Amino acid sequence: MNKTNQAFSIKDLENICGIKAHTIRIWEKRYHLLTPERTDTNIRSYNMDNLQKLLNVTFLVSCGYKISRISKLKPEEILEYVNSIVSDKTTVDRSMNSLKLAMLNYNTTIFSDTFNELSERFTFSQIFYDVFVPFLGEVGMLWQTGTINSSHEHFITSLIKQKLWARTDSLQQQVTKHDKTFVLYLPSGETNDLSLLFINTLILSQGYKTIFLGPNVSIDYLKDLSELQNNLVFVSYFTLQPHIDEVNEYISNFKNEICAPNEHELWVMGRQLKEVPVPISALIKIIQSFSDFEKILG
Repeated sequence: MNKTNQAFSIKDLENICGIKAHTIRIWEKRYHLLTPERTDTNIRSYNMDNLQKLLNVTFLVSCGYKISRISKLKPEEILEYVNSIVSDKTTVDRSMNSLKLAMLNYNTTIFSDTFNELSERFTFSQIFYDVFVPFLGEVGMLWQTGTINSSHEHFITSLIKQKLWARTDSLQQQVTKHDKTFVLYLPSGETNDLSLLFINTLILSQGYKTIFLGPNVSIDYLKDLSELQNNLVFVSYFTLQPHIDEVNEYISNFKNEICAPNEHELWVMGRQLKEVPVPISALIKIIQSFSDFEKILG
């Protein structure tokens, strides 16, 4: 694997591997597990080899192996043990570690190999639910703590989006239901379309036609479309926009300007809705989770 020259602090290792810095220091002192370099002020600095080894070690520890036993193994032997443990849970845990390495090394091959391994055991939806969603949650935490930078986040997110678009492309030729058409969009100011892309695959997998408009779409831009076609279901995802104080007003305006005149529906998901009680309407559906969305689709 081609590795970057990125250096990590012990706090970075704690954030990435989920092992307390105190424990890492004990493993170093007692078992000579890692060999960090030290700055002139005696601060530990770890390279990518250290990180990869620690990820594998913490994986084995989580599977019940004793650190005293693991510490006696060579790196290649540790990897053999890691690869020999096969179950749904361990496959997910190992894949999460591989995705971190892919992101930190800007390595598309590791990402593709990891995705292909997951695809042998899980459906696409399971990969998204059980791997990508929790992984992206960890990515957000790593970004907030300064362990990774924006380029890491953009790199790995773009690779996940590529898989979503590939899945979309494979499903678009399988439209069998024509009683309604789904229009997917994000409101003005909203740019993170990853969840919307996944919702698009859920709808297509049920045989419905979709019109994917993507991010940053104003209500005014939707009016013409709403008047040209019948039986439309507009689908959106509120992550940051509209602002919490404006959610009810936005939905009310959408209902009056888009839904009511032509009896279209609006289905909405997103964390902005969890903070605001939205009035119930026959034309408006507030959906709490992807699994609930699948159930509503039938």
